[in-house]
This record gives sequence, structure tokens and C-alpha cells, in this order.
Amino acid sequence: MRNADAEAFGVYVHWPFCLSKCPYCDFNSHVRHAAIDEPRFLRAFEAEIAATAARAPGRTVTSIFFGGGTPSLMQPATTGAILDAIAKNWTVDPAAEVTLEANPTSVEATRFRGYRAAGVNRVSLGVQSLDDASLKELGRMHTAQEALDAVAVARTNFERYSFDLIYARPRQTPAQWEAELRRAIGEAAEHLSLYMLTIEPDTPFATLHKAGKLVTPDDDTSRTLYDLTQEICANAGLPAYEVSNHARPGAECRHNLVYWRAHEYAGIGPGAHGRLDIGGKRHATMTDKRPETWLMRVESTGHGLVTDDPLLPEERADEFLLMGLRLAEGIDPARYTALSGRALDVGRIDMLAAQGFVTRDRDGSLRVTPAGFPVLDAVVADLAA
Repeated sequence: MRNADAEAFGVYVHWPFCLSKCPYCDFNSHVRHAAIDEPRFLRAFEAEIAATAARAPGRTVTSIFFGGGTPSLMQPATTGAILDAIAKNWTVDPAAEVTLEANPTSVEATRFRGYRAAGVNRVSLGVQSLDDASLKELGRMHTAQEALDAVAVARTNFERYSFDLIYARPRQTPAQWEAELRRAIGEAAEHLSLYMLTIEPDTPFATLHKAGKLVTPDDDTSRTLYDLTQEICANAGLPAYEVSNHARPGAECRHNLVYWRAHEYAGIGPGAHGRLDIGGKRHATMTDKRPETWLMRVESTGHGLVTDDPLLPEERADEFLLMGLRLAEGIDPARYTALSGRALDVGRIDMLAAQGFVTRDRDGSLRVTPAGFPVLDAVVADLAA
């Protein structure tokens, strides 16, 4: 599979607006109480797509991902027009995966048929919990039943769908999580994203946590929850193919694999990141995070770029290592050598292998073991040193 997508090229489109800001979220999302001028933003998206394609022409798009924010707040016609702009400026593979992130509210679920008609063929639902009290604490604007109803609507409109859950929540026990996860697996066709709650800096949850008003499970309980997650999902035919993502074989999110396998992707919209090969060098790009500033920048210059940095060979290699080792399939060390100009330290690999954190396959792949994934950051730091 790893070599089959050697020409993969993704397009990420960021819709930055939300109805409310969740207290755990540190994503580039913004609440606006006035109506969003969708036609104006659409024109800016179209302009930035054209400008990006002029810098990186001739690509065949294999995946498109609408993220946010909350892209399901967009009108389906806007989504369709953005897809048309991508197809106008690049070739789109007929089998391209086109994913849209959606909130599982009843209002947004009514738009699913419109998104399907516009060209979206996969949805990712931000369910986050199947417990109403937890949903309220997480700041979500839907109930567990609304979420399950939205999943059912997704099932009737899309061949492929996924949903997210957050675990290691305050007061959550292994028994509670097991029941919730088994229920979720019963609703999931092929893919689940399961994230351990992380207290991110400068969020309301961080303030509450610091004040002792938000108590998350201790390290031992969190590890029990993680191990339970791996076991239950694997036994249900949804093994982890990445640290937080589980899928039936062949049902992995192709767009996210573009990131994790260190392929090229264009970042469109406020605060979007990209990785483009221009003039023989990999460029790290980022657009202005502030929606209205991005909008004015695009209207005046044709793009919203604020960062456009060629990566040094060692920077690109370290990024490849960091992203690739998140995958259960691991990396090809020869590709690291080709990118960085130096090989990984065999002594460090041997030491980590002796500790049971990594393993080497017969085809030469280097993989992090199940025992190594909970300490992945330390493993990567050791190998990159």
C-alpha cells in the first residue's frame, strides 16, 4: 500500500467558522454572530486555489478534505463551487476521496444529501461522546440521540463515513468507556477516530484544569483506557492504522495518509497548512489564521500566505519520521536517508528494539510496536537525535 500512492496529492480546505467554541478546542475556529458572507469567501477560496495551482501545476488530486471549524455550516452549493474550482485548476482523480467534517446536529444532517450531490463522498462526524452529560461538559450542541440519528443519515447518503470520540474524559471509568466504545463500533461502518482528551494551553479546559475544577483520569487509568481501546477495536476488525485512527483494512482515510506518508498537499483557506514541491524543494506554507484578514489579503494579493519556507533536507526528513512513525505500517528507512542525506542510527534502533518499542520487518520497514505507541514522542525524539 505504501508505494501504491507515490503520486498522492491532497487538497485541504479550511472553513474556520463554528456555532460555538468547544472548551477543549485549540483549532483555528471562530464564532461570528453576524451572518457569514459566503459568496465573498467563496470567491476568495477560488482565487487562492487558482494561485496555489499556478505555483504547483500539473498535479492529480487524489483526496480533498474540508476541515474546520465546521464545514457543514457551509451551503452545499458553496462546497460544490469549491470542488469545481479545484477541478478547474488541477486534474481530479475519478476515484478521489472527498471528505467533509460535519457536526451531528439534526439541522446539519439535513444538508447531507446536498453535499453528496455536490461531490462529497465521505463524511467525518464530530460525535465526541455518546453520553449526554459528557456532551454538555464538552460544550457540544447535540445530544447522543441526535448524533446517532446523524450517523444514520450519513449511512444512507454516503458509502464511507467516520466519526470521532473523545475518551479519558473527567470521571470516566474503563467500564463506562468499554460500553460506549462497543456501542460506537456497532454504528461505525469502517472507521473511527478515537482521541484521548488532551488539555491544550490557552483553552477554557486548561483554565479549569489549572484551578482543579476539571480532573482528568490519572496516568494509570488513561493507559488502561488506551489499552482497552486497542483491544476492543482490534477484536472488532477495526485495528489502529495510526495512533488515534482505527479502520477496517482498506478503509483508512486516504487524505490523512497523505499527511502521514509525507506526500504533497495544498492548504486553502484561513490558517491552512500546506506542503508543496516547488523548484525541487519542499515548501511549508501557511495562510493567515484570522478569517477576515485572510479574506482581505486574498482579495488584494490573490492568496493568503504568511509562511512559505523551503524546508532543509534534515527538516523534511524529521517531519517524515515524525509523521510516518504514527502509522502502524511504519516507514522505509531508505526514504529517510534519501531525504536527509544520512541514515538513521542503527545503534539507537537496536536499543529501542531491545526495549520492545520498535521492530524491523523483513522488507526493511521500521515500525513502532504497540508498546511503543504510548511513548511515541520519546521514540521519535530518540531516533531523530
